[in-house]
Amino acid sequence: MTISGHMDYQQLLEHRQSHPAWRLLLADNGPMIASFLHQVFVLPNTRGMPRQQLASLLDDHLFRLHDAAGETRYPKAASAYLDDWASNPRGWLRKYYLDGDDEPHYDLTPEAELALGWMRQLGDTAPVGVASAAREVFRLLQEIVDGTELSPRTRVAALRKRKAQIDAEIARIEQGQLDMMEPGQVRERFLRAARTGDEMLSAFRALDRRFRAADRAFREQITTGEEGVDKDAHRDLFAGLDEAQSLQALVDLLTSPGSTEELGTLLEKVTALEPVRTLGPDERLRRMPFDWLDAAKDSQARLARLSAQLRRHLDDRARLENRRIIQLIRGIEQNALALRGRIPDPDFIHIDETSPAVALPMDRTLYNPPFKPRITGQAKMQPAMPVPADALFAQRHIDELRLITNIRNALRTRSQVSLATVAQEYPIEHGLAELAAYFKLATDELRCAIDEERTEVVRWTDSAGRQRAATLPLVIYTL
Repeated sequence: MTISGHMDYQQLLEHRQSHPAWRLLLADNGPMIASFLHQVFVLPNTRGMPRQQLASLLDDHLFRLHDAAGETRYPKAASAYLDDWASNPRGWLRKYYLDGDDEPHYDLTPEAELALGWMRQLGDTAPVGVASAAREVFRLLQEIVDGTELSPRTRVAALRKRKAQIDAEIARIEQGQLDMMEPGQVRERFLRAARTGDEMLSAFRALDRRFRAADRAFREQITTGEEGVDKDAHRDLFAGLDEAQSLQALVDLLTSPGSTEELGTLLEKVTALEPVRTLGPDERLRRMPFDWLDAAKDSQARLARLSAQLRRHLDDRARLENRRIIQLIRGIEQNALALRGRIPDPDFIHIDETSPAVALPMDRTLYNPPFKPRITGQAKMQPAMPVPADALFAQRHIDELRLITNIRNALRTRSQVSLATVAQEYPIEHGLAELAAYFKLATDELRCAIDEERTEVVRWTDSAGRQRAATLPLVIYTL
């Protein structure tokens, strides 16, 4: 990857003719397309939608536009617009199919989201945070230098310098000298944090594009039979990408105990400040941690699907190669049977200048008698009994990340929620195993109170359609 600020004329001319973001800016129906895509995908942080649902929303959007204009400006059917936007000449929507589902799904492409982000900035009258941007550049460069420094003496000197600065600041605070931020500085930092949060949501679609590109390149290497391609490399194909490592680090951060709650508390404190309230912050900022978690979970699910598809592709190729090997072996066997009993020449094999075998007497070792164990007792024989092995094949994996997301979604509109309420809003799918996982999260991962003197009834429907119920101590999850 190269980073350059140079813009070549020929390159810009090619972008104007072929880049989807530029084509969206030049489209005659650009305002209608951009407003719809922003309303459906960007604002609610939607990561994919079925065709029928998306076409219904587009019909409603077109009806409102026609009603406001008093005439029909967009005569085509909603499904025709969707197919046009997902075609190669446009490239504003990505059309794909899920496993086991014949209905196509649509998602916003990174190029379209790039154009939407530029359009949003056209009416942005917020102050430009040049000072905070400069400080962020200094901080990032300093982190790179500190993280790659090999000299222990230099690292210790840098830490001591930082410690001296912190001690001096503590001393000033203890003496009553508090350096408060000016309102302009508060607004500047808040706007930069909000923009960074929106950029993170846009970056998840670019992550999906990077994963698909890596998968496609690996399949091309296997198909063309390039030398040095490891057929088992699919296990580390995605794990070795910088984007996959960054995604996993974000998931670990968001799922660590108290991290999401801490970020939510910081957002509440910051949005309550008077300089920030004057900006009229978007209410979406309050659900920023949950939007990040939903987007990260969706990217992980797509990454898992790509890995499973690649694994099936490699398994199919391995079966074909094994079949070809078996055919070659059978051909050799048939030729050998055809030549059986027919020796074309008496000298079937001839070896010239064979070397004599030399065996020195001292190379022979002394005789070592084998060890004979002494058996003092006999094992008691038990009657033969069949060992049931069905339980080994009935194991189910419980996704604890999904359960944590269910609990946190239930806590968005309340300060506490019981396990029975969570099970009612998000039905249990795997019976007692999932119920036990909720108890494990209550004792290990989340803030929770368990009242053993009070009970509650948790109900669910098993795989056979029967109603099940369990009477348990009262479990209450809190923020």
